[in-house]
Parts: sequence; C-alpha cells; structure tokens
Amino acid sequence: MQDRPTIDELLEAVAGFLSDDVMPNTQGRLSFHARVAGNVLQMLRRELAHQEEHLASEWEGLDTLLPAAERPAGMSAARDAINARNQELCERIRQGDADEGDYRAALLTHLRRTVREKIAVSNPALAAEEGAG
Repeated sequence: MQDRPTIDELLEAVAGFLSDDVMPNTQGRLSFHARVAGNVLQMLRRELAHQEEHLASEWEGLDTLLPAAERPAGMSAARDAINARNQELCERIRQGDADEGDYRAALLTHLRRTVREKIAVSNPALAAEEGAG
C-alpha cells in the first residue's frame, strides 16, 4: 500500500487532466472520450469512497430477507458472498415469496435503498434529484 499519492489523489489528478487539459483542447470524438473517461474516474472515486458502507448496508438488508449470516472479512469475499446471497434472494422471488405481504414490503425497502446507493455512485446528480422528489 502506498502512502502518497493515494488512490483517490491519483484518480482525481487524471480526471483533472482530462477535464482541464484534454477536453478544452480537443473536439469531436477525442473530447467525447475524454469526458467519458473522466466520468468513469469520478465514478471510481465515489465507489472507492463508499464501497465498505454500501456493502455493509446491502448485507444488512439481505439479513432481513434471508437467514442472517456473518459477513466475510475482506472486500472481495464480501462481494462474492453478496452475489451468492442475491442469487438466493432471486430464487425466493421466483418462488413467489415476495408476491405480497411483509416479505414484499421488506424486499422493496431493501431494493430501493440498494438502488439509491448505486445511483449515488454512478449518477450523483440523478440521486440528488430523486432525494429531493
């Protein structure tokens, strides 16, 4: 692990280079791709900044819908376990468990929160609009 520059500082520097130097001095396809690359870098910064809290939040939501389980240590193991638990949740939905009642309400609450967190990473302007509405 490096001390300085941090991952966020590196991503910020490259995004700044693209937006401040490349985009104003290019046009057409190159400018468009610089904008896309800059947006990707900003999305990565947001994901890295919030990944632990979003994983914990999704895990807690899944614990309300599936048998509670201990979250694995480590980000990669937690992501893999969440994917497996989401497959289990999909199977319960396919079986009709979420067609009505309290389980359906809990599922919709979980899905809304999880989607809001994902939108806050991929499109914070849209997330802000949705939060105001």
